[in-house]
Amino acid sequence: MKILVVGGAGYVGSTSVERFVEAGHEVIVYDNLSSGHRPAVPEGVQLVVGDIADGDRIGSILADGVDAVLHCAARSLVGESMIDPGLYYRTNVSGGVALLESMRAVGVTRLVFSSTAAVYGEPRRVPIAEADRTEPINPYGATKLAFEGAMRWFCAAHDFRAISLRYFNVAGATELNGEDHDPETHLMPLILRVAAGLATHVQIHGQDYPTPDGTCIRDFLHVRDIANAHLLALEATGESDASLEVYNLGSAAGFSVREVVEAARRVTGRAIPARPIKRRVGDPPVLVASSKRARRELGWHPKDSTLEPMLADAWAWHEAHPNGYADHSTDGSGPTPSVQVAARGR
Repeated sequence: MKILVVGGAGYVGSTSVERFVEAGHEVIVYDNLSSGHRPAVPEGVQLVVGDIADGDRIGSILADGVDAVLHCAARSLVGESMIDPGLYYRTNVSGGVALLESMRAVGVTRLVFSSTAAVYGEPRRVPIAEADRTEPINPYGATKLAFEGAMRWFCAAHDFRAISLRYFNVAGATELNGEDHDPETHLMPLILRVAAGLATHVQIHGQDYPTPDGTCIRDFLHVRDIANAHLLALEATGESDASLEVYNLGSAAGFSVREVVEAARRVTGRAIPARPIKRRVGDPPVLVASSKRARRELGWHPKDSTLEPMLADAWAWHEAHPNGYADHSTDGSGPTPSVQVAARGR
């Protein structure tokens, strides 16, 4: 299979590219490097630097024998989306529709979308199932849901075969690729920054939630398990009828913030001071997605999504790359100012 990965130089996208190559597929990466990194693209994989809204350019790539598309490109910072919702609608919705139009024009109809469980908003029950209500509480989740709607109608009108994968937090690393965001907003890399001596402490937002240790419980999946889900989903689009199928990816249990901190102390052997502060407005006590359907229908089974393997892999990558991808970039090819294509790296 020849696969185009849009946003394939980002954290999740690049790890998926690794998995596809390992499985024997031919891969092309399309990314504007706004939050992706040129060194994250595996050796031997073609990288085309470009904008998701450039339909002619994407169309020319698709017309060269591409069988399927993995779409990992998006703006993905909740806080930023609240400040500049227009940016999120331009990138996540308008840019995504431009991709769909490019695919339709050349007859490529197989698509997997790297979505988010943020489309559910504040859930009424956990673990969250695919049939539960979708009421996002920020533009980030709303734009992801809006693009899913566009996919659904393209499936009906143009015989697309599409799968959307919804999940919460991604963690871990491979030997080649890890998390390198600016700014960094995710819990595990922030904790590891403290372990590395780059920050003095980690903040714990609230310790009086109705959970066993009083801190929030969140879903975490190893990036390798997400990459494998992307591969299984792409393969499934070759066997399905024209439709959009939605699958949650989750651990079914989740981990508390305090559990993550304690596990990081064990893995790194560092003290990692933690300071409790007040709750953040709108933080539910527990956010966990059910993956029963993905396990049953896609045959997906997370193998590495327990705390210590995720943290150990992330810590090994950060120790080997203390300056992130800047350790590999000697030609000034790091992130560029463009904001239209950004591989999600939650």
